[in-house]
Amino acid sequence: MHVAEAGEGAPVVLLHGYPETWHAWRKQWPDLARDYHVIMPDLRGYGDTDKPDIGYDKRTMAEDIRQVAALLGYERIALVGHDRGARVATRFAKDHRGMVNRLAVLDNIPTRVVFNATDAKLAKLYWFFYFQQVPHLPEALIQGREEIFLRHFYSTWCYNPGAIEEAAVAEYVRAYSQPGALRGAFNDYRAGPVDLKQDTEDEDNLIDCPVLAIWGSDFELVGKAFDVLEVWKGLARNVRGVAIPECGHLPQEEQPERVNQELREFLRGWGG
Repeated sequence: MHVAEAGEGAPVVLLHGYPETWHAWRKQWPDLARDYHVIMPDLRGYGDTDKPDIGYDKRTMAEDIRQVAALLGYERIALVGHDRGARVATRFAKDHRGMVNRLAVLDNIPTRVVFNATDAKLAKLYWFFYFQQVPHLPEALIQGREEIFLRHFYSTWCYNPGAIEEAAVAEYVRAYSQPGALRGAFNDYRAGPVDLKQDTEDEDNLIDCPVLAIWGSDFELVGKAFDVLEVWKGLARNVRGVAIPECGHLPQEEQPERVNQELREFLRGWGG
């Protein structure tokens, strides 16, 4: 696994989403690293981490993160996840609940909730959920056209279509153009049926630690499609919700100052 680190202090693990890498946190870590040891892995299959053919169910991906924390000598962490990273973080908080002091989830509706709520409208909005589960075909169609594919998401998933700067787009294109990178990301989605099974088996086992849910109020797939706070109240005992206006699916990139403010407040008192 490729892991970026910054700062010293209590550990704060940041898990990126799709279609990004650890680079998604470039506007958070300089702030958080003043007081915390910020740990930013590339998830299995993403960025500069290895891209095996198996192990993309969220239980296995959460175990990856547990081993990273253990290798760094930590028995307890604060955990922040966006999108796919929030799914890994949620599974981590359930499977390793004694290790998580607090959990922040950014613009995420859990897999079980998405699948159970899917109707004709949601199926159209979440087309990529299903397209990327098809074996082999997505890679064949997109390879060599990674930039076109990625720019579609960066422009349509942000309130401001130009919110992601060109240097960041170039870095993401580099990461997703590597051999096996598309397959790794799509394997994450192909694990959806297994993730659904895992999530259903312990859906009544609520998360114990404090949870902060942040979302962009102007994103069609999350803030406009679901009552996000109520969704997360169904997963955890102690939840605070923050909707960020004029913001889409990538709040850490589009509204970094507000996200940093909320994360700092949420992490206050976390001493490791």
